[in-house]
Formats: sequence, structure tokens, C-alpha cells
Amino acid sequence: MSVLEWVSGRVFTFVHKNNLVYNTCWEDPRLDRVALKLGPTDNVLVITSAGCNALDYALCAPNHVYAVDMNPRQNALLELKIAGLKNLEFDDFFRLFGQGRLPHARKIYKDKLRGSLSEWSQLYWDKWIRKFFDNPRRPFYFRGTAGTFARFIKVYFDRVVRVRPHVEAILNAETLQDQRAIYEEHLRPKVWTRSLRFAMGRDSTLSMLGVPRAQRKQIDTQYPGGVVQFVHDSLEAVFARLPLQDNYFWRVYMNGEYTRTCCPEYLREENFEKLRGGLVDKVTAHTDSVQGFLEKNEVEISRYVLLDHMDWLSDKFFPLLESEWAATIRRAAPQTRILWRSGGLRTDYLNEVEVAVDGKLRALPDLLSLNSELAAELHEKDRVHTYGSFYIADLHR
Repeated sequence: MSVLEWVSGRVFTFVHKNNLVYNTCWEDPRLDRVALKLGPTDNVLVITSAGCNALDYALCAPNHVYAVDMNPRQNALLELKIAGLKNLEFDDFFRLFGQGRLPHARKIYKDKLRGSLSEWSQLYWDKWIRKFFDNPRRPFYFRGTAGTFARFIKVYFDRVVRVRPHVEAILNAETLQDQRAIYEEHLRPKVWTRSLRFAMGRDSTLSMLGVPRAQRKQIDTQYPGGVVQFVHDSLEAVFARLPLQDNYFWRVYMNGEYTRTCCPEYLREENFEKLRGGLVDKVTAHTDSVQGFLEKNEVEISRYVLLDHMDWLSDKFFPLLESEWAATIRRAAPQTRILWRSGGLRTDYLNEVEVAVDGKLRALPDLLSLNSELAAELHEKDRVHTYGSFYIADLHR
């Protein structure tokens, strides 16, 4: 291991070990809904992240959604959302998770939310509820690791390159043509500076965004121009090629809050009523690894949403990746479908995975049928556009 790799690993561990990393999901569930084709008998396993997408899937009324994450803080956030859906009126719920601010948040938490949480989540929010949600100058979406980076970007826009009027204009542009003109004439020349390019090439910056060195290496080796060019092209796609009117991912990143017309589905009033009417009971949070959850719970899973975490395991933790796939296949229901994403353009490392099936060692690619055409079509429409590739696979034995 090189000194650079050691330092990078230490920084990533420091950033992620004791922090809420993701305060909102950065995977587009609109794509997932098309790819998953959820039905009433489906059991879904999704990595929790911020819990937004677990609640989005619940709106499709599957049998159950198991949200699994090794970071208990991520599950504490999902538990708080579930408690809010069950115990708050919509206006307060939207202030809490739409605007990221709720006056008297601590009192409302103690009176209405705390009793619905697990013991670990109670202890966590006892400490953080006021700091995260009852600060008029710094909303929740500028908290946590990724939120702190979003706050840096806001400061950069507002005080360094001073483009806030153009940011507001592009978010409210009525046509893609207008949006592209604002980006090309006002934002791209001022925002994409040498200092920003330098920052986006640093492991410390990428660590705040949840990008470990193993994933950064994939981008550097597979994408022409490496990670800096990848970030540049991703921004180009988001701001010049895809409509921003319903892009709540980037709106909250640039403004620190959603609007009622541009927000995740669980924050829409009509969906709030559907969730609290019973659908939210289909979602449970579990602090464990994917493999650990599957080995401890005898439940058949027909839909897996694995985000990009296999990139994290692909280098030094490859044996864990193989063990996870073995558990995934062992718990898979008939006609199981699996989604994953990658920072790289390819997940070639999966070609090396071998798993035992019915007593025989099988190469993983022989067990998967990839729907590459649909995945590519959906990937082009991804409103987030921070992943290099998207995969839809059906499992067969």
C-alpha cells in the first residue's frame, strides 16, 4: 500500500466512521421504479442511505421494504422520517424534511416523535435534533458530511464566484433552451474554475461525497480525463441537457431546501397521506451489512437495490464481495431482479466473483442476465448524473 492510499483510507474512515454521511438520497428512484416493476408480492432490500428511496418504493405498495445500512445514523434518519409520517401533520413534516427547519424542533421531537424510535435512534436524536433542525441559518440539508460539502458549494456560489442570481434563474428556467443558455453564458465560465477543478481532484473532497479511493481509481482508469473530467461532464449533463424543473436532487444541494413542487415523492402531500395510511408500515430499518442481514433473516428477497457499494468492496475487500453475493443468491426469490450503480463505466470486477450454487462453484456472470438496453436508456435520463453506469440484472440458476 502506498502512503497516498494509506492517507486516503484514513481520511475516508475519519469522515465516515462517526458521521451522518447522507442527508438525502443521490440515486434517482424514477429510474428504479421503471427497472424494478414492483408488485404486491415483492420484498425489496435497499441500502438505506437517507431513506428517501425506501419510502419512494413503499408508495408502489410492495410486500415489504427492508432498508439496510451499516451506519446506524442513516437508519436513525429513516426512523425519524417514519415517525414523522405517523405522528406529524403534513405542514410540520414538510418543514422538518422539506425545508430542513422546524421551530421548536426539540419539543415537537420529545412530544411526538421520540417514542416511535428505537433506543439507539432516541439517543442519537436526543443529541442532534436541535442542532440539525432548529437553526434558521443552517438547515438540515447543509448538515452531515455530504451536507457540509453542499454548504461549501453554496458559499462558493454566493461569495466567491457570486453567481446566485444565475443559480436562481437556471432553477426557474421554463425551457431547456433557456436553461442551457444560462449555464453556458453565465455559470460554466465562472463556476468551473481552476480552484474547483483542483478541489474535485482531491481524495479529501471526494471522501465528503462518499467516494472511497477504490471508486475514484475506477473512474480515473476508465473515464477519459479521469475524475475531474467526469465531474465536469456530469455537471454539463445536469445543467445543459436535462430539465431542472423537477430535479430536486440538485435544487436541495444548491439551496439547502426543497419546494413543494420540486421534492422527493414522500414529501408530496398526497403521498404523505398514502404513506401514513399504511404504506409506511411496509418499511423497516436494519443496522447491518447486506450479508449480515441476509444471513440473520430468513426472508426471500425478490428485488435488490445495491446502490454503488460494490465499488467500495471491489479492491481490498473482495472476499466480502463474494460472500455478499453468495448470501444474495441464497435468499433470492424466483424471478429476482438486482439493481446496482457504479462510479466507473464498467464493473469488471464482478467477472471475477465466484459463488457456490447447489454445491458447484459458478462464475457470477453466468447467473445474471443483464438488461443493458433498458439500463442505458434510463441512465441517460438520470437526474443526479453522478454515476458512471447503471445495471439491471435478472438472476437465474
